[in-house]
Amino acid sequence: MGYATLHPSRHDPMTGEIRITLPDGSVRALPAGATARAVAESIGVRLARDAVAAKVNGEIWDLSRPIHQDAAVEILTPNSADALYVLRHSSAHILATAVRQLFPEAKIGFGPPIDDGFYYDFEVPRPFTPEDLERIEQRMHEVVKADYPFVREEVDRQDARRRFKDDPLKLERLEELGDDQIISVYTDGPFVDLCRGPHVPGTGHVKHFKLLHAAGAYWRGDSRRQMLQRIYGTAYFSKDDLAADLRRREEAERRDHRVLGKQLDLFSIQEDIGPGLILWHPRGATIQFELRRLIEDEILKRGYQLVYTPHVTREQLFFRSGHLPLYEHNQYPAMAAGAGEAEDIRYRTKPMNCPMHILIYASRQRSYRDLPIRLAEVANVYRNELSGTLHGMLRVRGLTMDDAHIFCREDQIEQEIFEMLDLTDFVLSQTFGLQYRLDLATRPEKKLGSDEVWDVAEGALKRALERGKLTYGLDVGGGAFYGPKIDVKLKDAIGREWQGTTIQLDYELPERFQLEYAGSDNRPHRPVMMHRAIYGTLERFVGMLIEHFAGAFPVWLAPEQVRVLPIAEAQIAGARAMHERLRAAGIRSSVDDRNDTLNYRVRDGELMKVPYMAVVGQRELEQGTVAVRVRGAGKKQEILPVDQFIARVKGEIATRALAP
Repeated sequence: MGYATLHPSRHDPMTGEIRITLPDGSVRALPAGATARAVAESIGVRLARDAVAAKVNGEIWDLSRPIHQDAAVEILTPNSADALYVLRHSSAHILATAVRQLFPEAKIGFGPPIDDGFYYDFEVPRPFTPEDLERIEQRMHEVVKADYPFVREEVDRQDARRRFKDDPLKLERLEELGDDQIISVYTDGPFVDLCRGPHVPGTGHVKHFKLLHAAGAYWRGDSRRQMLQRIYGTAYFSKDDLAADLRRREEAERRDHRVLGKQLDLFSIQEDIGPGLILWHPRGATIQFELRRLIEDEILKRGYQLVYTPHVTREQLFFRSGHLPLYEHNQYPAMAAGAGEAEDIRYRTKPMNCPMHILIYASRQRSYRDLPIRLAEVANVYRNELSGTLHGMLRVRGLTMDDAHIFCREDQIEQEIFEMLDLTDFVLSQTFGLQYRLDLATRPEKKLGSDEVWDVAEGALKRALERGKLTYGLDVGGGAFYGPKIDVKLKDAIGREWQGTTIQLDYELPERFQLEYAGSDNRPHRPVMMHRAIYGTLERFVGMLIEHFAGAFPVWLAPEQVRVLPIAEAQIAGARAMHERLRAAGIRSSVDDRNDTLNYRVRDGELMKVPYMAVVGQRELEQGTVAVRVRGAGKKQEILPVDQFIARVKGEIATRALAP
């Protein structure tokens, strides 16, 4: 929904030519107003044939858009990293074209490309049905076959209002554009959209696509606004890539943590509690307990100190920290003062722990010899996320964070970063076998502190990453409002990326709270503060683990590690005795002595993804053995002495083995 900022033309007034610099450094002279398509044609017929868009001075343009000034130009083909973005943007317009033809009354919202496809929002009298999606997809193929060109026009505000007079959602977006912004519209056949582009040359370039599903979505993500219908789809340049993506999506659906969470009785989200608030059932709570124990045991070895802080605090603390008003839209409204307090005092549920950890640091005098001080807390915090953004355990309002704050001297920053990255590797790679990558996230538009302070903080993180010879990407503008950060992106078993560990460097909050330590010169100095969470939040991390392992957790993390199955009623007492031995050895065990067939009970254990099933018959009782069935091994079973089986399971728990 688009616009661009106005730029003056610049070309050689004597020749009327512009200089086009290509990626290899070569320069070509073309007439002012030449298009990117003309640039491609000047290079070669094959490139012109394959071209889908262009990068002009780093910005993606249509091939047909005139270039009026000297520019660096890169021609994008289907093999280019940015080409898929353009294809999917055009796919969204083709979707809207088809919907408008089949449902002329539909009002159009936004239709952007996203990481794994595209969507378009429509205001319609009723939700779209699966049958509707089939019709829409068929009409999209007809639009593709027609090969309508995508035609870009720049219009004035009055003309735009006229064109979109029947589309109130577009008119609302139009009024948000500034006077210095170009208003552009795109036409493909019968469809006109307010859009900044870019697009492929014509609808015929979009051959391999699939509509996935429809869902409700509030206009602008605001639950106070009207509900729209959002149609999701995906598109690729090749048939094979589309087929591979659809297979991945089928696998992702099979692993959906919301479905498995219910099947495995791990958690629920209930209307009586409210959206985005997790009820951890006993089996899910066991997983959380083990994750807490893992991180707390490990950080205590590494010099952290545990603290606990209240769930609510006077809101003045968040004014002092700067969270209000910068973060107020994500905080729950203020609560009235407590009994006996002044009427103007208000309380807030905490959205983060840092101000309280700061107060613990500031509660007594600190020396340079005390630093670094590492305060850690697995804590519940509350963020008033928009209801339209909530998604199972992955986006919630009640978060459990494995939070920590490190107060250190400037000369200790790099070592602390190395220590945190080592802890990250221990948890993610060594314990869970996860692959990950690092991003350096820099200052956002809305931030606390001066650019000079941000320069220092960003430089410190960059130096630490480079001196550690670590490969990292750059996330421009992705930092927290009080400081830059290192973000860890996890890759799961089917190749999807997840937000994981975050490490943030903060000069601003120590300044706001006037934190000090006595230096070796006996003078006061300001410490540097670092924020870190290894899991991120336990809700999101567990949701990711459910999908990564498809619910089949490693033995040490499995809520139920062994299920004992007596073959017949005569072996129930012996099975219960074995169960008690397993429990005494620290193994989470249960007995399934229901009056059902053994095959039925084995099948139930498989559905609950229990790592080991210990089958006890009369022969096993007489010989002191057990018939062990390992999860995923089918009907194969192994006869082991009970002591040997217990030792085996205990060993896998102690070493946190990834598979039974």
